[in-house]
Amino acid sequence: MIAAAASLAAGFLALSLVATGLRGRSWASVFVYGASAVLSLGLLGAGLVALVTGGAATHMTLPVGLPWLGAHLRLDALSAVFAAIIGLGGAAISAYAIGYGRQEHEPHRVLPFYPGFLGAMTMVVLAADAFTFLLSWETMSLLSWALVLTHHREQETRGAGYLYLVMAGFGTMVLLLAFGLMAGADGSYDFAAMRAVEHGPALAALVLGLTAVGAGSKAGLLPLHVWLPVAHPAAPSHVSALMSGVMTKVALYGFIRVAFDLLGPVPWWMSVPVIVTGAVTAVMGILFANVDGDAKRVLAYSTIENIGVIFAALGLALAFRANDMQTLAALALTAGLIHAMNHMLFKSLLFMVAGAVLNATGRHDLDGLGGLIHRMPKTAFLALVGVTAISALPPLNGFVSEWLLFQAILQSPQLSQPGLQFLVPAVGGLLALAAALAAACFVRFYGVIFLGRPRTDVAQEAVETDRWSLSAMAGLALLCGFAGIVPGLLVDLVAPAVERALGSRVPMQAGNHWFTLVPVANVQSSYSGFLVMVFVAISGGLSAWLVHRLASRRLRRAPAWDCGFPNADPVTQYGAGSFAQPIRRVMATVLAARETVTMPPPGDTKPARHTAHTEDLAWTRVYIPLIAFVGAAAARLNALQFLTIRRYLSLVFGSLILLLTGLTIWN
Repeated sequence: MIAAAASLAAGFLALSLVATGLRGRSWASVFVYGASAVLSLGLLGAGLVALVTGGAATHMTLPVGLPWLGAHLRLDALSAVFAAIIGLGGAAISAYAIGYGRQEHEPHRVLPFYPGFLGAMTMVVLAADAFTFLLSWETMSLLSWALVLTHHREQETRGAGYLYLVMAGFGTMVLLLAFGLMAGADGSYDFAAMRAVEHGPALAALVLGLTAVGAGSKAGLLPLHVWLPVAHPAAPSHVSALMSGVMTKVALYGFIRVAFDLLGPVPWWMSVPVIVTGAVTAVMGILFANVDGDAKRVLAYSTIENIGVIFAALGLALAFRANDMQTLAALALTAGLIHAMNHMLFKSLLFMVAGAVLNATGRHDLDGLGGLIHRMPKTAFLALVGVTAISALPPLNGFVSEWLLFQAILQSPQLSQPGLQFLVPAVGGLLALAAALAAACFVRFYGVIFLGRPRTDVAQEAVETDRWSLSAMAGLALLCGFAGIVPGLLVDLVAPAVERALGSRVPMQAGNHWFTLVPVANVQSSYSGFLVMVFVAISGGLSAWLVHRLASRRLRRAPAWDCGFPNADPVTQYGAGSFAQPIRRVMATVLAARETVTMPPPGDTKPARHTAHTEDLAWTRVYIPLIAFVGAAAARLNALQFLTIRRYLSLVFGSLILLLTGLTIWN
């Protein structure tokens, strides 16, 4: 399987080279995206075959890379899970891009980088040494940066690209330090050698922290999330779907590979920062999503929330493993992996919906839309599936993974440490709050875009999107339903990866009646998405039949209730700001929210104005002062350009002494 997966990664990279010579060809988009979809399906097949056959590791060494090391590749159960995520997401998004890409004014700015981006992500999950991993990671970052800069003539896009590039470079540097510490004084960068090295608690904590920072900067973990809300709106929608739905999962893979494989078991207290950071990220991400007025930024902030949920699950798995509670650790890790798969499905779907709306109207501000359910009924239905799934409502897939996570949280009183016994239920409360806010967020998202009356002429004149886009969205919507109705299939699918990481797994679910999910055998807690679906179908159908059977057939017309204001202008209806105001006021301290009302004096015909402003404290309190410090330090260090030869030699000599001293202490 490793040979097939490596060949597919090479196929992606070769396709990028071919795409550079297709500029000006009318069929270039169809060819590149179609070939990317085919290669992605092959990668999906390779990942699924590896998992179904037990996830046994297969190896390959290529004579490239560092002369004494080569490029080590490995496909095991864990990398197979994420190869399947890349393959499925890449296939669906590439099929969508065949239709969406026809609307791109400069497709040559996307086509050479798009398949290479997929290939680089594939190489990250196949890498079995630090050099290959970091080279692939940085290639992934640079190609995605080029994709973010597609619409480079816009000032906001250039700013987003610069910020993303800085954060990506920072994350790679931190991961380089983490791998260097794991390699030790012998400097062996092969993952197999790293597994054999024993690390003390202090060093293990430092490696885990560096990995969380390096991978978290790519995934969107607070406070390293600042690039996400600016990069996603700047990129084309299919690129946003690929970055949010797939690339963030590759970042999660990097953390899981180190924390659960290369580093080995860690003390329980190391799980606390991971759990807390994940929970805080989830709540803050969805709070910002609730008050933002841009459709793609809302989805970007929602990605931050879901990444926080997954990190909380991973931290809980570390805590259970440290207490030698392998079955519960397997439950928490299973919840995290399945939520990663589910998030890829419904978030990719929703970014596709946002792209379809953008193509139809030219707008992605919520208050410039409305009433699209009449103009784009198919897209509206598929969007309803997506928002229901992301709101964690049964019987769709978003409910399953969050339900599994809460089952693990409910077992936390079995933990030995009083601190964890208190912390984990509190984190459960935060995650429940995040889930409730997610439901409110996507009621607002769907209602303002698709319901009510059109707020602008472009919304009034919108037309349904193309068949390629609809087919790709429909495929993801069906998978959201299938994964929610038959969740045991996903649990069994990721079980080899969980067993590879922890030596234990959730009990087999294949033989359960009514596709019931029973994650902990000795606890009476189960869920059947199939029975929930049957109940919803029967109760909904019966209610509709009774209404049509018993209600009066007389047609009555009356003016709509206007709340005492007879103005029929669409701008008087509830908008995105109207939904956001209660949350913005309640959470004003957390969101640094300010509202101002300008009321003209009597007799003045100027309109009254209400403005609302929220602030990302991570940006204003951390990054802006840091940027100022770096600028001031750079200005001071600029004097080093004008030293004499004698002072240059003294500086080099002093640096050499410091490096030799550090190396001596290290040895």
